[in-house]
Amino acid sequence: MTTLRSFIAVEIPPVIQQAIQHEIEPLRGALGPGLVRWVACQNLHVTLKFLGDISSETLGMLANMLTLEAGRVQSFPIRVSGLGSFPTPKRARVLWVGLHAPAELSTLQRGIESAAAKLGYAAEARPFSPHLTIGRVRQQATASDQQSIWKTFERSHIGDLGNAEISAVHLYKSELSRGGAVYTKLFSAPLKTS
Repeated sequence: MTTLRSFIAVEIPPVIQQAIQHEIEPLRGALGPGLVRWVACQNLHVTLKFLGDISSETLGMLANMLTLEAGRVQSFPIRVSGLGSFPTPKRARVLWVGLHAPAELSTLQRGIESAAAKLGYAAEARPFSPHLTIGRVRQQATASDQQSIWKTFERSHIGDLGNAEISAVHLYKSELSRGGAVYTKLFSAPLKTS
């Protein structure tokens, strides 16, 4: 049985991905690759549900579930702006660019989370917080490294990077390679349109 590491997400248009890449370039230069694993701009997306390893036999069930859940939610706009980190600015593990969306995004995520749980996928313990991960702080980061990240973030500002219409949700597979993760769309389900 073949397994695929997978997740469900909405994608960000290339023009906004490139705007993010341009805006975070000073951060990348200041913090470098030794301290942060930076996400390639073409991989920027909003994860709605991380599934982990799935069997290829479950793709049909997941596609049906996504079609049903996506068809319940009206397409909606998002705005990309701001900069932050999880869990806290002084103890950053994940660096992100902010996302401002109407209630439809949370409705879509909750529907997918609930439907995935009915298919046997573990529920996410953390509350949904829409964001675009731009980098992950490396495990070996010291207290001094964390201080450096915090100070760099305090001096940084990312304004409004653009708006996009979210009209579909996607099931992706993730493959790790020497050059980083490679994401491939396995299935797309359109959201409801007027």
